This record gives sequence, structure tokens and C-alpha cells, in this order.
Amino acid sequence: MQTSTILAHDDIERLVSGTHWNPRAILGPHPTADGMAIRIWNPFAETVEVVVEQRPALAIPAQRIHEAGLYEAVAPQGQEPLRYKVRSSGPDGLVTEHYDPYAVPPLLTDFELHLFAEGTFHRAYDKLGAHVRTVEGLTGVHFVVWAPNAARVSVVGDFNRWDGRCHPMTNRGATGLWELFLPELPEHTLYKYEIRTRNQEALLVKADPYARAGELRPRTASVVRDLSGYRWHDHAWMDARATRDPLASPLSIYEVHLGSWMRVPEEGNRWLTYAELADKLIPYVKSLGFSHLELLPVTEHPFDGSWGYQTTGYFAATSRYGAPEDFMTFVDAAHQAGIGVIMDWAPAHFPDDPHGLAQFDGTHLYDHADPRLGYHPDWHSRIFNYDRPEVRNFLLNSALFWLDKYHIDGLRVDAVASMLYLDYGRKSGEWIPNAFGGHENLGAVTLLKELNILVHRDFPGAITIAEESTSWPGVSRPTYTGGLGFTFKWNMGWMHDSLDYFQHDPVHRRFHHNQLTFGLLYAFTENFVLVLSHDEVVHGKGTLLSKMPGDRWQQFANLRTLYGYLYGHPGKKMLFMGGEFGQWREWNHDASLDWHLCDDLSHRGLQRYVQDLNWLYQQEPALYEADTDWAGFQWIDFNDADNSVIAFLRKRRNSAEHLVCVGNFTPIPREHYRIGVPAGGWYRELLNSDADVYGGSNLGNHGGMQATATPCHGFPYSLSLTLPPLSMLFFKPSVSS
Repeated sequence: MQTSTILAHDDIERLVSGTHWNPRAILGPHPTADGMAIRIWNPFAETVEVVVEQRPALAIPAQRIHEAGLYEAVAPQGQEPLRYKVRSSGPDGLVTEHYDPYAVPPLLTDFELHLFAEGTFHRAYDKLGAHVRTVEGLTGVHFVVWAPNAARVSVVGDFNRWDGRCHPMTNRGATGLWELFLPELPEHTLYKYEIRTRNQEALLVKADPYARAGELRPRTASVVRDLSGYRWHDHAWMDARATRDPLASPLSIYEVHLGSWMRVPEEGNRWLTYAELADKLIPYVKSLGFSHLELLPVTEHPFDGSWGYQTTGYFAATSRYGAPEDFMTFVDAAHQAGIGVIMDWAPAHFPDDPHGLAQFDGTHLYDHADPRLGYHPDWHSRIFNYDRPEVRNFLLNSALFWLDKYHIDGLRVDAVASMLYLDYGRKSGEWIPNAFGGHENLGAVTLLKELNILVHRDFPGAITIAEESTSWPGVSRPTYTGGLGFTFKWNMGWMHDSLDYFQHDPVHRRFHHNQLTFGLLYAFTENFVLVLSHDEVVHGKGTLLSKMPGDRWQQFANLRTLYGYLYGHPGKKMLFMGGEFGQWREWNHDASLDWHLCDDLSHRGLQRYVQDLNWLYQQEPALYEADTDWAGFQWIDFNDADNSVIAFLRKRRNSAEHLVCVGNFTPIPREHYRIGVPAGGWYRELLNSDADVYGGSNLGNHGGMQATATPCHGFPYSLSLTLPPLSMLFFKPSVSS
């Protein structure tokens, strides 16, 4: 049989050599003067024929027109197939049939290509990556990947023996996108992209940056997953969230690393699954009164010791604990229990694992080639090129994806300071100034502002939290006022000052009194979250309990006082797992928390105290309603350094309702300690950290105290209190005046 069409020799050679950017120009059906020429590329076939579905009896033999595996069959005029399969037989005699992927036209629209090129394709996660789709009645997988500097990109997997010659993708021009639809490919298929670089010296095999699932480490293939089948049951939560003002609502966060919260020692110390975590973790958090969970990154990562912060799968829930639907079920269960889910998200850097983003198409596609811009000296990882629209679009898509597909309630953005400053962690001469000569990373600023605009616009009630450790102005101020637009910012200054203060022996605390009070000078410059995070219980820092001075009783009393100060101080709250019952051993990501400690009265008392603090916080709007401005706070006395005592009011917005908070930071009980209050009447003692049920000495005020008309501290009334040793007390007037 003679070929009915003439192909350019150069086209054939580029296809065979793996450098053709548009294999559809050769492969698939092509009309000719003699009929429809159908060309098939199969390096493993010995014989090929085209089976026309509309005419079952018609099987058209294909002629090999290149020894490397290029075949052609010609359907005569008037018999052009509407749909056909390719029947191939290999040297082992095995016969296979499949629909021709090159018979399906490109699926990305010109408008989508335009949005991608300008960096505004904010739902690119619905098109890039691998998606189960039905096209012209055929169900298969549509693959799209960005690799603008590649000479060829192929989809590889078990279905083609991981051979990049078999399924080269079509390039979509200047966008740098490549796409291919593979009919009949099922969900759960393992795949990667084989990328031939421009210099043709290397074949790279990369996981899909937009993959929705990946293999469990150390395996690194991407997995085709369709997330559209899950049916959510959290409509009441989502509707309520959309109407809630997070600034005026209680936010009490329990920070968790899913892999080490609890393990199963009798089964090889394995992790709990998402399903088991839903059954155990969510009721536990609910019972303790926390409003939200914050998860250390659940994005896919190859190294357990990175805790998820060295991400390779920015759209994939880690397979360590189960399938994507299992994580959806976990979030759904949290919402049905009234618990929000915040996720740590790490756009500051990425690892250089060979299957990941580094040198993705043979070039520094996602980062800068110059190490002064592209290398992170602190974490030995790569820094995203935030100046590139496609990279910003990739990161924005990742953030929005979790809020959209997984109903995540908020993102805690990791290492924001390292994103904002070009000289972060660098000495003079090791960084390059921006276009204006400054050290601000203008591309990162653009990314963060756009992130916050989109989150707050498209996902009402969702929050963003910045881990930002410097004095960058307006981190949690709206973008229209020049801010970055985050809902909240971690208060790192409060954390360091408070922990440093509490580590001093109480006899010396009088000389460090300013560490308790200094935070109120800037407490309302941002919308703060007060954090006692995982960073403070690793790398030789010990645990919160072990940091406390004194004997065992004093250590527990100090920690209860610290927690009381945390809940009384303006700002939302966050506590890392294990802190609620007093973990002695430093956090180890490879081991469970020491749950046996809860059998001890002191640890169990601390756990109950945290529970009651959360209950008080949830029940008293004065502790959260005006958290972010001076309307919610007033000093009673911050000058008593000699006794290491402070007293202040927490107040509701536009109301006389208030709480009185008093802290004694020494082990010396203080009798008849007078503080001023704004109103007369009975002040009920709502919570006393020294109560015996918490492990304290049970010293206090017998349930409350009557305010007398004795002026003190500039107030017309006062209370004469008994301050227990190392304690925090909360009082509320029975009738507000």
C-alpha cells in the first residue's frame, strides 16, 4: 500500500527524535485529496489497523511509514470515520485496542490561554494537571502542564511502559502550555511528565505540579484523581461562616501535626488515617472548646522531617493518611462538629527534589537562576520567582484550590517575612536590590495582596493569617489602604517576650516587668493572633512546661498563669498540640504525644484548665468582640513591678459590660490587694487558675468580691482581692452599670 499523503521528512524526523512541538500536525486524522489519512505513532507495534466504529466490518490496515513506529491508514473518500479505534499487535502477540488521542482536538480555549499568559487564570486548577473528562462521548484524562522551555513533553505511566516516545503532548504556542487527552485512561492512573530539554542533553521525569494526588513517599508519581464526586454535608457551617465577622468572633486555634498527634504503637507506630483522625481528633478538640484546628501542611511532601513545609504537591493532600476524599471527609466532619479548619500553606520556597519544581523544564522555571534571588540559605531550598505572572498564578491557584475544593476555612501563610525581603537571611553583597534600590520583594508583595483580595472576595468568612516576624507595616490592613490584606498576623513579639519573661525566676521578674506590658504599645497596630506554636517546642527549645522555672508544682502553676495571660490579653489564640496537658518531652514528628501523662492529676488538671479557658473565652464577648482595637481593653494597673502584678479590663464594644483580669506572677500570695474597677456591685470570680481542680492551692476569693466606693487607680470603685500564688483571675460584675 502506498501512502496517500506526503509528509515532510523534517516533520517525521522531529517526531521520531522527540523534538516535535505539535505532534497533532502529523498524528491523528488529516483530510487529503484521496480521503482521510490517519497516522498512528506506536513504537511497540508490529501491526496496526484502524477499526471504524460506525462500520464494524471495516478494518483499515495501516502501513508502517517509518521504522521507528509511525503508521498510516487511509479511509477512502466517502468512508471517513466519525470515530475509530486503533488495533495494535506487539511482538508478544498481544492485541490492544484504544481510541486515538490525536483524534481529539485541543481542549483549552483561547480565552483560557489568554488568562494564563497574563497570570489571571484563577481557576486554572480546573484545567491544568490531570482531569477526568468526557469529550465527544469519550471518557478519559485531559493532561495540561506548563513547560515553556521544553523541546517535547510526554505523558508517561504504566499505560505506555513509562516511555516518553509514546504520548507526546501538543504545545499551545507562546503560553508554554502542553496538553493531551488520553481516552479511556481510568482514575487512579499513575503518571508523570517526561520532558526533553531544549539542549536535548537530558530527559527529565517530573511529577505534575497541579496533581491532585501523589504516591506515598519514597515513590513520587502523580495520581489521577477526580474530586467532583464527593458530597458535602457542611452547608450550615459554610452558610454561617459567610456571615461571620472573624475579627469580632472567638478564634481559639489548636495547632496540630497530623502525623504525630497520636499514633498506633501496636501496629508499628503507624499514623492515624484521616478517617481515624476524624473519629478521635475532632471530638477531642471539640471537648476542649477550641473553635478551630490548624494543620501543619497537609500538602504532599517527600521528607517527613520537613513537617510539610518543603512541599512538592501544592494541590495534593498527602497520601500519608489516606485518599483525597478521606481528607474531605475529615474537614466535613470538623465543620459538622462546629470546628473550623485552617491549613498551613508554604509559598515561600520549595525543595530541589528531582521530581519536583526545580529545573522543571531544564530551566529555572519557578525560581531565579541567580542564587542571590533564587536560593534560600536558611532552608537550602529554592525561592519562587514572584515576578513571573505564571508563577504567581500557580501559587494563587494553590491557595484558592484548598478553599474551593476542600472547604478549608483559612490559610496560615508560612514564612511571610522571608518572602517580603530580598535580603532575608543574607549578608551584604549576597542579594540584589529591587528596581528602586530597596530590599522589598515587589513581586511577593503583589502576590500576597492579590491572594488576600481573592480569598476575601470569593470565600466570605475565610481567613488568612501571616507568619510575619518583622515590623512590615499594615500586614493585616486592607489593600485599599496600602496594607497586605491579611485577616490576621501572628504576634511573634508577644510570644517571645512572654516566654522570656516566664522563664525568669519569679524573684527576678520585677526587673523584666516591661516584657508583660510592652506588647500593649503595639497590640492594635495589627489584627493579631497570640501564638504558642510548634516552633517553640523543637530544636532543643524544650516544651512549654519544661521552660517554666521552679519545682514541679510551680512549673504547672506558671504554665497555667501563662495560659490565663494568653486568654486575657487582646488577640486571637493559638496553642500547639501537647501544650494543653503539659507535654514534658520535646515534640518529635516521628512519635506520638505522651498521652499517658493525662493519667496524672497535674496534667489532667492543666488540660481541664485549658478547656475552661476556652469555655470562658467562647462565653464572654468582652474577651473577643473588640479584640483588635483599644475599645476592648483598658489598663487598671501596669506599674506594680515590685509585686509582679498586672490588672486590666476587657470590654465589649459599645457596651459597659466588662471583665476584670488580674495576674500575680510570683509564688507569693497577696492578701487584700486593691485594684480599681469602673462599677460597684458584686464581681463574680469566673475563673481562678489556682483552683484545686486544676492542680492549684485553691486560694481565692470565695466565688467573688463586692466592689466598694473606694477610689483606686483612677476608678471610682475598687476590689480588695486575694491573689493566689502564680495565678490569673477573671472577674465579672453581676450587673453592668
